[in-house]
Order: sequence, then structure tokens, then C-alpha cells
Amino acid sequence: MKSRSDALRNIATRQFDVCVIGAGATGAGCALDSQLRGFQTVLVDAGDFASATSSASTKLAHGGIRYLQQAVADLDFGQLKVVREALRERILMLHNAPHLVHSVEFVVPCFNRIELLYFGAGMKVYDWLAGNASLGSSRILSKQETLRHIPALNADRLVGGVSYRDGQFDDARLAVTLVKTFADAGGEVANYLRVSDFERESSGKLIAAIAEDVFARQKIVIRARAFVNATGPFSDEIRLMATPVLPKRLVRSKGAHILLPLDGSVNDALLIPQTEDGRVIFAIPWLGRLLIGTTDQEVPAGDEPMVTREDAAYLLRHLNRYTARQYSHGEIVSGFAGARPLVQPAHARETKKLVREHEVEIDKHSGLVSILGGKWTTYRVMAEHTIDAVAKMLGGAGTRADSQHHRLAGATGYTADFWRTLVREYKVSESTARHLAGKFGVESVYVLESIEGSPDLKSQIVAGAPPICAEIVYSARREMAVAIEDVLARRIGLQYFDWRLAIEAAPVVASHLATELGWSDQQRKEAIQDYTGKIKRCLAAIGLPAG
Repeated sequence: MKSRSDALRNIATRQFDVCVIGAGATGAGCALDSQLRGFQTVLVDAGDFASATSSASTKLAHGGIRYLQQAVADLDFGQLKVVREALRERILMLHNAPHLVHSVEFVVPCFNRIELLYFGAGMKVYDWLAGNASLGSSRILSKQETLRHIPALNADRLVGGVSYRDGQFDDARLAVTLVKTFADAGGEVANYLRVSDFERESSGKLIAAIAEDVFARQKIVIRARAFVNATGPFSDEIRLMATPVLPKRLVRSKGAHILLPLDGSVNDALLIPQTEDGRVIFAIPWLGRLLIGTTDQEVPAGDEPMVTREDAAYLLRHLNRYTARQYSHGEIVSGFAGARPLVQPAHARETKKLVREHEVEIDKHSGLVSILGGKWTTYRVMAEHTIDAVAKMLGGAGTRADSQHHRLAGATGYTADFWRTLVREYKVSESTARHLAGKFGVESVYVLESIEGSPDLKSQIVAGAPPICAEIVYSARREMAVAIEDVLARRIGLQYFDWRLAIEAAPVVASHLATELGWSDQQRKEAIQDYTGKIKRCLAAIGLPAG
């Protein structure tokens, strides 16, 4: 990926076939599909890549057990379609990004024979829907087997459990990797480039987007033959910018998650099948933490989703109903929340019952193509359907890309023991090697090559966590990271591992970014203050001290 300054110059001077607005999972997927078909494509985002919904998921590449439950209970074939489609797509994610996506075993605890039969039968339907894309058959577990998987479970009334396999992935890192793969295919991309208006022909058709560089406050005109709105929960804003009389289509649903230390009491993923509001909750080992989520609460447009004390209490309350080991509020080390974009049907429904099906909308007046709704696991097929509509609009030019089998950056040549190569050839610790391989795949070698001549880059950013300083430099040079949060949240993930460690790491990250990006001393100090202030607000919102 070229430097941001070079990208901005190219974007301002070129004519494109397709401009994709929004560089989350769906937008990056659309841009990659479009570029692979031969369309000259540009991808822009008002913030960093995947800085909103796409980095705030439950990290599951799955069909959706909850959607299957609703499909059966409500005879809702829309939900069933979502499940089937997502089950097919998760296997493609595993193949195309094996360093970022893997299979994980889930356990549903059962406290009577009826539950055991009910969930056992439900998982067999899940297996059947997966068909050839199955990750392994579900099975009934004895009480002893269930406790071996989840030692923390309350054993008093436990009868047994049901085991099944699904996918887990690093969402922020996968989104950044999608962007890199698009850039490697010849696409132009820039973050922090906010679309604020459109230019139109006399007929009303869009011919250019007016974008503002968030940092330089300079306007850039992006000219293209077609425009794709892939801004997730912000899609209505772009739709109304193109045609103000359009009705709003989206409902924003907040999903909050908390992270706890991983202490061996949960060895595999736990599905909590019953909550007071009819949802399911997951407790999942993830990158050295126990991830608990999610909530489902409608939030108004404009509100920045944050994890609150109430969110944390809800998640802990339901987890502790199933466990003998009681988790406390003070154990929370981090958290995150995002707003899901749910398509509102004609008749009102609770957000937890809205279908996660996607819809491609073409505004006949402006020509804007909007991809609405959907979920992370189906990003690729959503992109395919969207660019099908774009290709038709542009006169059928371009052949349909084989995005099903296009491996993402860092995947080619990757094996599960690739980290051993890093230990052997670059003399890094096992923990750092595993971390690098799990973030960058085979491109880890490029990260480590930056150490040559600068041995200090081999040092850990903070004690107690495996990321090294070379990752900061690589993120700035090769992945367009221009802010502390870009690095700590979406490039290396330390922010999700521990908020307090992230605060400790901020000055180190700022120092390297200042060198790479030419910040003044005042800019460096302000960057540290802004970032640590945001993390302290997150701690305060959830009711935790910053120290």
C-alpha cells in the first residue's frame, strides 16, 4: 500500500470507474471485487479502515445460531436464507485468510434432557444447512466431557452439553487486510477522507464526490462513473446526501462486548442459550482474553456506541448464571461496542428480530448504489451482489471476479506453524512470532525486515504483551496508520487486549509515528493526550478506574 499523501494525489487527478464510500468489511469487499473485475476503483473512508462497526463484532465467522432459532420459531425463511448463506461463506473466509480465521469448538450447556434433545436437534439442522461447507459434525457431550471443555460451568444441575464447530476471526485485522489486498490489485485507497457532497449532471446523476481530507482540511474531487455507498450504519446519511427525499431505511443496534483475563476456566467457546430478553450470549477465548458478548439495543443516529456499566452488568449477570466461578466487574480489562446496520422492514420489529439479510438499493434519480444490512460473514457475497448491480449499470463491462478463491494479503504460503520460521530466522520470541503470524501472515517477514539497522524496533511496545515496535513503523509505512488508535486498535489489537496497557503504550506509538509522519513535538503530545483521554472515557463509562 502506498503512502497516504501519494494516494491522495492520485485520487485527485484520476478518473475512476467506481468509487466505493466506506472502508469497512463490506466496502473493502466491494472495492476488491470491483478491481478484480477490471474496473478502476477507488475506496475512501471518513475515518480509519474498519474504525466503526467492522472492528466491533463478536469475532465470529458463523451462520448464526440465534437466526436459526428465530427461523424455526417464527417460520421466517429470510432468517434461514441468512444462515445458509453465511455457513457457505465462512468456509471461504477460512480458506482465503487462514492466518486470521480459524475453526473453534462451541459448547451449549444443558441442564435437563429436554434441552439436550432440543439443542442437539437444532445443531443437526445447522450441520445440514452447512452441507459441504461443514467444519465438523455436532455431537452430544456427557456431563464430564462438558466440564472438560468449560471447567467454569456450574456442575450442580448440569446434565451434559452439545458441541458444534464454527469460525472465529480477527475482524479489524481482516478488514485492514482486505484493504491491502485491494491496493495490491491496483486500487487506490485513502482513509480519513470524508465525503461531504456530490456533483451531479443536470439529470441528477452523480458524477463526482466532494471529499475533505480530515487532517489538511483540503477538498478533493473524486470523479467516477458509479458510486457505491457501503457505510454500514451511516448509509442513510450518504443516501440522503445523494437524494434528500429518500426515506430512511436503517435501524442502528448497539452490540457491546467486554473482555476478561483468560484463566483456564473456559477452554472452548461457550454459548449461553437463554437470556432474559431472548438473546444468546457468547463467552469465547480470543487472542488471550475471554470475550463476552453481545447486547442488542437500538441507538439513535449520531451516538458513538460505548460499553456502559449497564452493558457490563447485563453480560456478567448472564454469564454468572451458568458458571460456578463468578466473574466480577473489576476483572474487566477492555471492551468495545459498535452499531449494527439493520434494514427496517415495512412493519416494526424488535432489533433482536430484524433479519440480517442484505439489500442492494439503486437510487434511480442519482444512480447511487447502496448496500444495506448484512453481517460480517457475508461481506464477500454482499460485495459480489453489489458489483453485479454496478456492472449492469455501467453497461455490463467487466467479467465477474472469482472472489470466492482470491487469497488475501499474507495468506499465500501460510501454514499453522509459520511462526516457527520467524523464531528461527529473525530470533524473536515464540509469543511475538505467534502474534505476528496471526496478524500479518507471511507478510510478517516485511515487518521484521524493518528491524535491520534499527535493533530497538525488536523491543516490545509494553511489557506483558507480544507486539513489538517494528509493527508501529510497518503500520505507518505500509498500512496507512496515521493515529495512535489506528495502530493500537486495528493494526496490532493491543487496545482490545487491555485498556491500561494501551494507555501505557501510547507514548511509544506516538514517538514512532512522529518520526514516520513528521509530527512536531506539540502534535505528538496532543496525539497522546487525545488517545489516552478517549480510553479513560471508556474506562469511566464502564465504571472502572484509569489507574
